Amino acid sequence: MFENRKSTLYVILAGIFITNAVVAELIGGKLINIGPIFGYGPYLMSVGVVPWPVVFITTDLINEYFGQKGVRRLSIITAILIAYCFILLYFAMSIPAANGPGWVTDAQFTAVFGQSMWIIVGSITAFIVSQIIDVTLFHFFKKKTGDKMIWLRSTGSTVISQFFDSFIVLGIAFYAIGKMTLPVYIEAGFTNYTVKLVIAVLMTPLIYLGHWLIEKYVHNHDKQLANDER
Repeated sequence: MFENRKSTLYVILAGIFITNAVVAELIGGKLINIGPIFGYGPYLMSVGVVPWPVVFITTDLINEYFGQKGVRRLSIITAILIAYCFILLYFAMSIPAANGPGWVTDAQFTAVFGQSMWIIVGSITAFIVSQIIDVTLFHFFKKKTGDKMIWLRSTGSTVISQFFDSFIVLGIAFYAIGKMTLPVYIEAGFTNYTVKLVIAVLMTPLIYLGHWLIEKYVHNHDKQLANDER
């Protein structure tokens, strides 16, 4: 029963992780303005930042209970699924749309889902690099602090890994091919990173809530089974 519950937990966390990661990549090509803030701005940001806080939480929880192998395996699977999703979109865009009143046209469909190859490359590269950094730093902090200071390994690993994620994806998808100037690239990168940083800090209590729920769901149940066997 313990293994069944733990397996179910992994499936649930993996489903949440994959869904939000894929959605973030699909909507990441849309740039939005936020602000002005305290009289400064507006600042340029990818709307793909919005689902990432959920990815932060699930990454840390999987790290905590299933280790580096669990996160790395899931990250590779997610990267493959992201690429698969873009392949499906490519074929969907290549099929002519039927004409009808109020129906979605080829131009409209392509405008929404027509990501360039560089955006795909940038998204997948940034995702894999940031996940490797995140899992490595998470376990580095955990070795130093043991079971204490959950906030440090969770928020600390996110703060560093997402710095690289923010600049890699914009650098490959926009700056490297001339769609952004250097000043705009730097501003957008820091804006994306700052938003992720603020959200990561604000969502720290949810990490503790997740730990409490998992302990109650899995480990307390295991203890009960052990007591019943005595």
